[in-house]
Amino acid sequence: SHSKITTGSGSPRPPAPTPIEDPITRNESDVINNNDGNSVVLTAQTNRNPSNRASLSSARNASSHSSSIQQPQDLPTGYEIRTTPQGQIYFYHTPTGLSTWHDPRIPRNISVTSGQQLGPLPAGWEVRQTSSGRYYYVDHNNRTTTFSDPRLSTAVIANLLQKQNDQSSSTNEQNSMNNKENTSINTRVPNTSETSSSQQRIPPRPGPVFDGPQSIETDSECLPKYKRDLVAKQKILRTELAALQPQTGHMRLEVSRSEIFEESYRAVMKMRPKDLRKRLMVKFRSEEGLDYGGVAREWLYLLSHEMLNPQYGLFQYSREDNYTLQINPDSSINPEHLSYFHFVGRIIGIAIFHGHYIDGGFTTPFYKMLLNKPITLEDIEGVDPELHRSLTYILENKLEKDIIDTTFAVEQSSFGVLKLHELKTGGQNIQLTEDNKKEYVKLYVTYRFMRGIEQQFLALQKGLTEVVPGTLLKPFDEREIELIISGIGTIDIEDWKRNTRLKHCSPDMPVVKWFWEIIEQNYSQEMRLRLLQFVTGSSRVPLQGFKALQGSTGAAGPRLFTIHLTDVPTDNLPKAHTCFNRLDLPKYESKQKLLDKLSQAVEETCGFTVE
Repeated sequence: SHSKITTGSGSPRPPAPTPIEDPITRNESDVINNNDGNSVVLTAQTNRNPSNRASLSSARNASSHSSSIQQPQDLPTGYEIRTTPQGQIYFYHTPTGLSTWHDPRIPRNISVTSGQQLGPLPAGWEVRQTSSGRYYYVDHNNRTTTFSDPRLSTAVIANLLQKQNDQSSSTNEQNSMNNKENTSINTRVPNTSETSSSQQRIPPRPGPVFDGPQSIETDSECLPKYKRDLVAKQKILRTELAALQPQTGHMRLEVSRSEIFEESYRAVMKMRPKDLRKRLMVKFRSEEGLDYGGVAREWLYLLSHEMLNPQYGLFQYSREDNYTLQINPDSSINPEHLSYFHFVGRIIGIAIFHGHYIDGGFTTPFYKMLLNKPITLEDIEGVDPELHRSLTYILENKLEKDIIDTTFAVEQSSFGVLKLHELKTGGQNIQLTEDNKKEYVKLYVTYRFMRGIEQQFLALQKGLTEVVPGTLLKPFDEREIELIISGIGTIDIEDWKRNTRLKHCSPDMPVVKWFWEIIEQNYSQEMRLRLLQFVTGSSRVPLQGFKALQGSTGAAGPRLFTIHLTDVPTDNLPKAHTCFNRLDLPKYESKQKLLDKLSQAVEETCGFTVE
């Protein structure tokens, strides 16, 4: 099964990791500003693949090793940029083995205050303060933190240094003149003082001042680690979207409730993209009332129920026993289907832009595709468990000749007709072997999620980005984008309790009582949904409530939310098995420890593990 666990490392100090071999990695980028005014992309091989989510601290540390980061050319000799598993950017001095949070390219004597006009932060960045008031910068795009202001380019630094030197020279000159007047009145002094003062009036040319290494141990303050903060990201998104909204005009819609789908489609598709960003005003025909947001919310609620209804053929349930949606590969039965997907994309964009929600949940791969993220083998488990088991078997077992007779071609059924699809050119003549099985699995996963839906998805994505630029969604991950699109609903805690299965524990045990107290008293709606997402893989509850929760094992019938008490050390973090909707809890000694460990697991999940 698939289980999610987190690293338990809470150390604030950057490690000096050793490289390890990781067969399944993908590129992610850490961005830090170069001194030539441009952003340097640091490509790090990060262990974000869900199959490796249970990697221990040593394995996670490998992701921050300098060998996997493209180092900027202007770094002083001997320095490397690295990141901790918690996303903190630091600088490692190879000759001495010391580390520092401070970017050696930025002089320590430079005076930068929040009031200085450095311009806006790059998209997806946020400035925060430590407990002592020191500024640090959060890059939500790459989930990192740094003390280095990303706006400090070479030109800006040189300008700031020049101003400081000019001010210093002016002060020194004034002081020198005052000293000269005083000394000429009181005491005659040699002309050397005048020579010295004239030398002081020559301002030094600003240039790069590289700091020597400083150990993290002696740094005055620790750089806060990156923390998933959906609320903060939403505030940034709302600010960026508000800047795109025209100051005048409205997006006016008048539709009937009985023909809401077709009438909305005709009206929205006639509009220009920029009109979709104007203030939204919706009116239901033959109904009085002004729209201050409530009518628009109801319109989107009713419309999403219609356009996402599998009976219309645009979408289908991912499985017979699953309530998440995916694009229907046979949607072409409607000759205008691409125009309708364009419309669906616009509606999702309108909902995001105007702060409303779509009432419907899609598969995790769908959200990853919206963010242009690669889809992995593990993403298939919740959609097609049988295929996941087959492909996992191929990867984990040595393929002997004459045992598996498979080629790089797949049969697919469309309207009852079997067709042969080649995973690559000439695939029907390429035999699956031990040497090419990784390529086969990768191609098969891509085929499984993209078969017959490429054009539909591109049409939907086009509609979305006409309203909300794709760059503004980059800071969010696939779980967060689900909440952005579908919203944070209300969870019925009593229904949750009634339909929770207890394994190796009972309702009157302290840990179980503390768990529900935390849910009711300590957790906000967002945290409750994050916990649900952590354990079940989705933040959505079926319309029938918790009694209808489904697992990902392919077994018929519901699979209830389960609390499982385990005999493991209480320093361990809770572990989630998404295919069984099961949460494994150590027997923590106190409610506070359970709260701390559970919150850390939910907020800082680093991945999945296959068991």
